[in-house]
Amino acid sequence: MTEGYGPGGHDPAAGHGPAEVTGNPTTNRPGPLPPRIEPTHAAAPVWSAAPAPPHPGGPVPPQPGVPFPPGAPTQAQPGVQPAGPFHSAGPVPAQPGAPASAVPAAADPAGAAHYGPAGAPTSGVAGPYAPAGPLPPAGPTWAGGVVAYPGQPVPPPTGPRRRRWPSVVAALVVLALAGLAGFQAYQIDRLTGRLAGTERQLAEAQGDDRARLDGLEQRAEALEKQAGATFNPEAVAGAVLPSVFRVRAGQFTGTAFAIGEPAAGGGTNLFTNFHVVEAVWEAGDREVFLERTDQRFPATIVKVDKTNDVAHLRTTGRFTGLTAASEAVKSGQQIVVVGAPLGLEDSVTTGVVSAFRDARDGSGPVIQFDAPINPGNSGGPVVNGSKQVVGIATAKARDAEGIGLAVPIEIACDGFKIC
Repeated sequence: MTEGYGPGGHDPAAGHGPAEVTGNPTTNRPGPLPPRIEPTHAAAPVWSAAPAPPHPGGPVPPQPGVPFPPGAPTQAQPGVQPAGPFHSAGPVPAQPGAPASAVPAAADPAGAAHYGPAGAPTSGVAGPYAPAGPLPPAGPTWAGGVVAYPGQPVPPPTGPRRRRWPSVVAALVVLALAGLAGFQAYQIDRLTGRLAGTERQLAEAQGDDRARLDGLEQRAEALEKQAGATFNPEAVAGAVLPSVFRVRAGQFTGTAFAIGEPAAGGGTNLFTNFHVVEAVWEAGDREVFLERTDQRFPATIVKVDKTNDVAHLRTTGRFTGLTAASEAVKSGQQIVVVGAPLGLEDSVTTGVVSAFRDARDGSGPVIQFDAPINPGNSGGPVVNGSKQVVGIATAKARDAEGIGLAVPIEIACDGFKIC
C-alpha cells in the first residue's frame, strides 16, 4: 500500500527538511515518486554578488516593483522619488539553493555586465534579485519641474508661487498716496494764489484808505482854517481877558494890556493911552497900579508917545503877552474890544472895522470901528478873529453912536520896540 505525499506524509517533529520517501516494507522497492509541485509565483529576482560597475551619468536608478534585500542600503536617483523599495548597486548575496554560475544577471543597457559571486559573467536571465527590466538610459531627469542633466546638480524643488496681492496692494497704496500728495500740492497752490490775490486786494484797499485819510486830513486843515477865520467872540475873549487889566493912575482909570515877550530883566511890558497916565506923568510921578478882580500890581511908566497917544508900562509880575497882528486891518473885518468902561473890568464888545483913516491935522492914522466903547475903555486892545491885536482903543465920537477910534498896533510896536 502506498502512503500519500503531502502534508499528511510529513512529520512535523522531524524538522523543516524534505520528507523521506519509504518503499514497500515487504519488497523494499522504492515506491512511485511524488508529484512535482511547481511554484505558482515567479521566482524572486536575484542580483549577482559581484559589484556592478557604476552606471554612466550616476547611480543606477531604482526599478519600480523590485524589493531590496533586508539590510541593503538604498540609493535613489537624484530628484526622483522612488516608487518602492529598490536594491542598491552594491553586492547581492547569493540565493540559497542555486549556484551562482547558473544565475544570470541582466545586462546593463549601456553594455556593462554584472558578475556573480564566482566572478563569471551572468546571463541576461533575471535571478531572484535581478531587475525586473532594463535600466533606464542615462539622460536628463525631472525634479520639481526642472530638467537636470547627467553630472549637473539638481536644484531643490521650489514651492508654490507666492501670491502677488501684497505687492499689488502696496503699489495701490503708493499710487493713492502720490495722488493725495498731488491733490494737496494743487490745493496749496490754489490757496497760495488766493492768498496773494487777497494781499493785493488788501494793499489796494489800504492805498485807497490812505488816500481817503489824506483827503480827510486836508479837509480838516481847511476846516480848521475856516473855523479860525470864522469870528468867534467867545473864543477871542477867553484868550484875551487874562492879559487885560484896569489901570489906576491917580484919580483916573483906564485899560492896559500885556504885549509881546517878557521884559528884559524880568517882568511884563504893557501898552495903554498916554491920556490915561498923563496926570501922573506930568506930575513927575511914574508909578501906577494894575488891578484885576481883587489883585493889585504896581507898574512903572517907562516911556510915552504924546503924538500917537501911547504909553509904555512895565510890571514885575509875569503875565502872558498878546500877539500883534502882522497884517493891516480891512474894512468889514470883525473885531472884539476888551476893557473897563466906567471902571467895569473885563467888559467885552464886538463890531467890525468901519474904515482905516489916514493921518489928519497933525494926528496919526486911526482905525474906525463900530463896537461900543465908553470912558474907561481907553488903552484897551482891539482884537481880530485870530486873537491878534490890531489896535489900541483911544476915543469915541461925541454926540454919535457906533464911531470908535483906535491907534494901529504897528505904530505902537515901531515906536517902543517891545512887540
